[in-house]
Amino acid sequence: MHYEGDIIRPPSEADSILLQVTVGCSHNKCTFCSAYKNKRFKIKDDAIIHADLDFAARYCTRLTRLFLCDGDALIIPQKRLVAILQAIHEKLPWVRRISSYANTKGIRMKSEAELAELKELGLTLLYMGLESGDDQTLKEIKKGADAARMIECGKKVKKIGMKLSVTVLLGIAGNDPVRSLAHARATGEALSAIDPDFVGALTIMVVPGTPLYEAQCRGEWHLPNPLEMLAELREMIAHTNLSGGLFYANHASNYLPIKARLPKDKVATLALIDQALAGQVRLKPEYMRAL
Repeated sequence: MHYEGDIIRPPSEADSILLQVTVGCSHNKCTFCSAYKNKRFKIKDDAIIHADLDFAARYCTRLTRLFLCDGDALIIPQKRLVAILQAIHEKLPWVRRISSYANTKGIRMKSEAELAELKELGLTLLYMGLESGDDQTLKEIKKGADAARMIECGKKVKKIGMKLSVTVLLGIAGNDPVRSLAHARATGEALSAIDPDFVGALTIMVVPGTPLYEAQCRGEWHLPNPLEMLAELREMIAHTNLSGGLFYANHASNYLPIKARLPKDKVATLALIDQALAGQVRLKPEYMRAL
């Protein structure tokens, strides 16, 4: 496979064919993210994409899922993306699910009819980074969209029947308790409005070289401690009302692994967090956390 740079994928795509159709991220301005800082965004040549599909056809016959890398494959013009999906079906007929990251720019560029066409061709799951439902936080991290736009795009994906997985970030608003809880509440409310199939809550880990790291070094931003992160998670879940979606906080970055179907498991999940806040449940030690 002709990979350029490090390849980033969701944890749930560990057993997927990773087909790099774009390099980098078309936004690439988020203050906390280092994933694509050394990559200039481009759409890969069709010849390279087809060569990688030929490789997968020979060596990836046991993998039934495929993930389109890098940061926002959905931004590829519709005709080219349709052709790529058709080629996947032609060369890898055993693939049962295709998924991709998507940002608000890419989602807004597609009409509902175009998204529906992509779904019919097998692109059935999108991963969208909400990070926060709080407009001040979104502005500070340079996400490129406010909460209203995030909600609009999430609803658009859900309306045409695609599965949607939304990522949120614990600790991204810093350690001021007022800002932290405002971020948590607004994020829960945004998640409730979108009603995604999956929510993945990650805990912020500050990466050297990012603007967030530089702000931390200057004393302008402070990382919440583990208990403050847990209080934020509790507030977020308390304000999240889904219609059967799964809320995960079991990423390697998290201090307390959680997997809850909401609303069914909400009361039990909040009770577990309360026990952890009271010191009755052991948290993951720092050395075991990772991105």
